[in-house]
Amino acid sequence: MPVQDLTARRLAAVMALLIAVCGLAVAPTPATAAPRPLAAPGDNGDDGEGGSKSLVTQLEEASRGFVEAKAKLKKSKQQQADLAAELKRLDAALGPQQAALDELAKQAYTTGRVGPMSALITANTTDTFLDRAETLATVAAQQNEAIADLKATRDAQQKAKIAIDAAIRDEQKQVNVMAKRKAQAETALKEANQGEDADQPGDNDSGGSSGGGSSGGGSASADPAPGGSGCTEDDPTTGGCLSPRMLHAYQEAREDGFTRFTRCFREQNSGEHPKGRACDFSSEKNTFGGDATGGDKTYGDNLAKYFINNADELQVLYVIWYRRIWLPSSGWKSYSGAGGDPSSDHTNHVHLSVN
Repeated sequence: MPVQDLTARRLAAVMALLIAVCGLAVAPTPATAAPRPLAAPGDNGDDGEGGSKSLVTQLEEASRGFVEAKAKLKKSKQQQADLAAELKRLDAALGPQQAALDELAKQAYTTGRVGPMSALITANTTDTFLDRAETLATVAAQQNEAIADLKATRDAQQKAKIAIDAAIRDEQKQVNVMAKRKAQAETALKEANQGEDADQPGDNDSGGSSGGGSSGGGSASADPAPGGSGCTEDDPTTGGCLSPRMLHAYQEAREDGFTRFTRCFREQNSGEHPKGRACDFSSEKNTFGGDATGGDKTYGDNLAKYFINNADELQVLYVIWYRRIWLPSSGWKSYSGAGGDPSSDHTNHVHLSVN
């Protein structure tokens, strides 16, 4: 065999080996790929939450404004209810107080028609004089007390009415803010060619009957979240940090049976993960895999429902699952990632962001 032919064959074999080795070295493994940024930090590409940096920022801002306005609206309504009950109590007390004052006036007129000075001057004895003086002093004190009570009740009535009017104005203000924030979120989705109305995950999807939390899937109740949104707590899933609210949501979900593989804090260009206010909950037990099916899909459906059913208690900003995003202002909307893979489409994990 000619030397050049032998050399060519060896060269071809070496090249084939190099291609095979390089292919093994760089080939991704979708079944174990964790949700991660698909573009380098600093650009406007997908940053691990399905949309561009500008879209994610708009959704965060809109949902945070909506959630906070909703909480203020709830507080204002409770204040109005409390004031209305107090006003009702004051109205009920006003009648008897006025009647008591009228009765004192009637008694004073009947028994002291000649006037206090005349009553004292016409006293026959020292004892009579003292008795009449004591009686007049008692009647005067009772009248003064009754007048003061009546005035205090009327003043409280007026203050309660003013406070109710202020509460009503604040309620309308918060309703307007909520409407504005809803429009902001839906406009941002529309401009990103997303955000069509979507069914709740599981309604029209095929899936298994297993999976889900041990406490009835999405129907379990969570305790109200604590205050604090700073990244001050240790993240039990990474070496990073979490906000008290995010840690609470993570712990509540686990207590209610959602204990599969989870990762929370990570460095990235946008979103809530680097702020410690987001977690990715895998639908598989031990990793982030491919598109969830069967029991894994049901587990994700139930977990998403759990967060939504407890949205007020957990201060949920949004939930992303299976090419859908749930916003407190708008419900489920279509939402796909730029990469078209299970991580960016959120078909292998439920993303939760909290306020």
